[in-house]
Amino acid sequence: MQKLSRQQLVLLVLLTVVWGVNWPVMKLGVTGYPPLTFRTISLWLGLPVLAAVLVAMKVPFTIARRDWSQLTLLAATNMFVWHACIILAVSTLSSGRAAILGYTMPIFSALLGALFFSSRLTGRGWLGVGAAALGVALLLWHEFTQLAGRPVGVGLALFAAAVWALGTQLLRRTTIDRPTLTLSFWMTALTAVVMTVLSVVFERSRWMWPNDATTGAIVFNAILVFGFAHVAWFYLARSLPPVASTLSVMFIPVVGVFTGALWLKEVLHWQDWAAVGLMVVAIASVLWPARPAQA
Repeated sequence: MQKLSRQQLVLLVLLTVVWGVNWPVMKLGVTGYPPLTFRTISLWLGLPVLAAVLVAMKVPFTIARRDWSQLTLLAATNMFVWHACIILAVSTLSSGRAAILGYTMPIFSALLGALFFSSRLTGRGWLGVGAAALGVALLLWHEFTQLAGRPVGVGLALFAAAVWALGTQLLRRTTIDRPTLTLSFWMTALTAVVMTVLSVVFERSRWMWPNDATTGAIVFNAILVFGFAHVAWFYLARSLPPVASTLSVMFIPVVGVFTGALWLKEVLHWQDWAAVGLMVVAIASVLWPARPAQA
């Protein structure tokens, strides 16, 4: 569908590693610690990192008054719902399985694009969606019994993925004439405010000083997730077609599953290995260069 530039490819690889590894990191961070508060602290610490990047690159902070309503909608669909729901899901599910459920987003995005945004899916696009869906099903093979007993966590993760998919479609079509870094900064700032309110309302009685594991996870999220990964994702989402940008990140849940198995001793099965091959098919189906048309 579209060949990646070298810069896009490097960002995609780094994004996959950071976001993939972050699933077990988040699980460690919220174990015994209020999840909304964990996310709130990470956001506020990540915001100055983003601001420093904007200053260093001489990117403007300003947003036109007429664009604030559109920016708020982008923040709500790309960040508000995702961060609140997925961190609660991580606190109830294993890190790998939360990653799998969260990264049903590309499937939702492809379907939403085809149904509501006039994004025609080619045969290769449908192949990618099908391979990704089958890979997700395989990764969840041994978890259906356990997941059935945790419907709230499953529902939150799937709802977060569906709303994020909508946000990705809207971000691709935004008419805000500002750099991606500027949008990232203000969406992060708005999300920090929303998460602060949620933390105060629902977790104030559980506030405590974070232990070493939680502190490390917060720093990881502040610097690498909010300072880098979100900016890289928003850049890819705006510069690539929606199907290509979403299916191209399907290797992230695989990284999440395998790092969770390594760090948190979550058991792997043959279905996990088969899913790796399917995710490769999904990624290749949208990023492998097409043959040039015959003259």
